[in-house]
Amino acid sequence: METDNGAHVVDQARTSLIPKHEREKRRREKEAQRDYGRGRSVNTKTIRDKKLRRNLQALEAKNKAAALKAKDAEILLQGTSGYLEPETELERTYKVRQEEIVESVSIATAQKRFDLILNELGPYVFDYSRNGRDILLGGRKGHIASMDWRLGKLHCEFQVNEIVRDVRWLHSNQYMAVAQKKNVYIYDGSGVELHCLNQHREVSHMEFLPYHFLLATIGASGYLKYQDVSTGQLVTEIATKLGPPASMAQNPYNAVCFTGHNNGQIQLWSPSCSSSNGPLVKLLAHRGPVRAMSIDREGRYMVSTGQDCKMAVWDIRQFKMVNEYTTRRPASSVAISDRGVTAVGWGTQTTMWKDLFTKHAAEQTKVQSPYLTWGGEGRNIERVKWCPLEDVLGIGHDEGFSSIIVPGAGEPNMDIMEVNPFETVKERQDSEVRSLLNKLQPEMIALDPTFIGSLDLRSEEQRQAERDLDAKPVDVETEIRKKARGKNSALRRYLRKQRAKNIIDEKRLKVDEIWKEQVEQQRNEKKKEREAELGPALARFAKRD
Repeated sequence: METDNGAHVVDQARTSLIPKHEREKRRREKEAQRDYGRGRSVNTKTIRDKKLRRNLQALEAKNKAAALKAKDAEILLQGTSGYLEPETELERTYKVRQEEIVESVSIATAQKRFDLILNELGPYVFDYSRNGRDILLGGRKGHIASMDWRLGKLHCEFQVNEIVRDVRWLHSNQYMAVAQKKNVYIYDGSGVELHCLNQHREVSHMEFLPYHFLLATIGASGYLKYQDVSTGQLVTEIATKLGPPASMAQNPYNAVCFTGHNNGQIQLWSPSCSSSNGPLVKLLAHRGPVRAMSIDREGRYMVSTGQDCKMAVWDIRQFKMVNEYTTRRPASSVAISDRGVTAVGWGTQTTMWKDLFTKHAAEQTKVQSPYLTWGGEGRNIERVKWCPLEDVLGIGHDEGFSSIIVPGAGEPNMDIMEVNPFETVKERQDSEVRSLLNKLQPEMIALDPTFIGSLDLRSEEQRQAERDLDAKPVDVETEIRKKARGKNSALRRYLRKQRAKNIIDEKRLKVDEIWKEQVEQQRNEKKKEREAELGPALARFAKRD
């Protein structure tokens, strides 16, 4: 702002001299909070309770120290991700073919490019294990196979002689779930059938939540079911009320399941939801069926594709569309890598996009051209998925499976305490026991996973207005009779109004029972009056109702 005499007013004037080391410290804290922080800090100055203020100050100090340590540890990361870079402005990276990439990389990396020709039992769906070491293949016509794709070692291969809709690894490469024609079956690493999940009928999509040991399935009935694979119990069963789904995905950050439906809606679910309360969020994403979805590992952005030949990028923290792209054909599958590279499979083509979303940018710019392309050889794409910890993209199609190299897509610095691709049998057993001991409960799945241990800022009136979960459930029949207390005519009037509503729930069923009871009582009263009027001899000749 400029004054009358031509002087400029500085908005943030430095009135006191700040030492250089203090400025450097503030800069480090700001960068650490930007890269590794999760939102704003709590203002502890406004809290009156001394004990609560002290505990929150200690918690904020721990979060600040953790972000600084993570920022300082970047100097220890030896691996770096490298993308394909054009030498001139006229050169385009999407024109580079896989043969040129194989010739330019090392021998060990070149061996990760291969094709499995399985053109009789496809199209194929597949799944990588958490450490990226093993792959599970499932052909539509009943062919199941698992293998160590780096060594080319086949673990098991068998034929189930019925349709296979989806396959998933469970917590390790020793257990796999296969969605077959009627039920979901659990097999071990050798292909031996262990369980048949009869409650999961005609399943078309599956997701496994590794930290909760939950297998989430949804099928033709439209019911989303959570099965605890560690105890064998069915945790919950939720009716989506939108029929068979078109797609399903999970958010790796908070384990919330996303279901895409034929009316263009995307619904967010957790095991704490119910059929009556509905999903956590409803999002109208496309003008047609939602064919595929994928969420980045930090839970910030989502890419969805629809039957309307659109690919939308969403900021799911605000549930706001960032950008929208057009595909030549409806995309059948989409996947986001650890470094944010997005693979989209449509028709016989697969395109890889870089920088569809940027972590710290205030406004996302629209990308004009893809990073890499593959396909166009007449093979219809069924599923695309990134191999964890590798610059490798797996593609399942109607002629088998293909593994291609995408430079810069994988995470170069792995955490072997989380997933270890080089683990031995003993280490795998130890990690399985450790993950069972650290298993999270289904109730901890929420949109904001940091709500546990946080401060409840609601007022007393707001808490009292909400439902008291500790109170005993109200008897529906008692509630109905209490609302219509008085003469029987008032009860009958209330029952008639309730039966006129086209909603079938527990209350409606109880109303029908009471209505039938009232009708039967009226009949008995009329019968007694008739017998008293005609006498026992003539009452049997009276007209019956």
